[in-house]
Amino acid sequence: MAIYDTEEEQVEALKRWWKENGTSTIAGLVVGIALILGWNYWQSHKKEQAAQASALYDQLLTATDAGNKESAEKLAERTKEQFGTTKYALYSGLVQAKLKVQQGDLAAAKQILEELAAKSDDELSHIARIRLVRLMLATGEHEQGLQVINEVDPASSSGFSVTYDELLGDLYVALDRRAEARTAYQNALRNGSQSPLLQLKIDDLTAPEIIQTQK
Repeated sequence: MAIYDTEEEQVEALKRWWKENGTSTIAGLVVGIALILGWNYWQSHKKEQAAQASALYDQLLTATDAGNKESAEKLAERTKEQFGTTKYALYSGLVQAKLKVQQGDLAAAKQILEELAAKSDDELSHIARIRLVRLMLATGEHEQGLQVINEVDPASSSGFSVTYDELLGDLYVALDRRAEARTAYQNALRNGSQSPLLQLKIDDLTAPEIIQTQK
């Protein structure tokens, strides 16, 4: 660091430094302030968007509980259109798919659930995927249901593995692949399933084999 003997030398050095660096310093300060203001605005905007989306979703639930399906449909669409980047758009999609099933429009429900399942690998996407597989099971699309489950990343689905295992068992039963069904059910049981029906499903698979052995 330079050491200046007199006040005049210090002033001259400061002038030289400011002449060389003053513009860039001011520019840096302006950019820094702009970034801070922009970040604060973005955070405020996100909070406002979340609050509005939450209020709209509450209206959707109220309409659904009241059995006002037409109003619920419109609210679900509004939520997806206006707040598509929020979680409430995904929540609304789940509600909308349920409404479609109640109306008997299974194709539309399936399409909505497929879109939700493809969004990401978070909790909501797994919920959508599980409902999609159950819908496929109900409509006889058993091979398609197996494909959906087989495409799930095990690393992202640990909290849902028991449900997936039991659904696999149900699909295999529907396809009359009994050994694979038993294995899937046993995996669900071993992994901590609390389903009261699971052991009954395993027993139903085992009983015909015992009868066959006794003949």
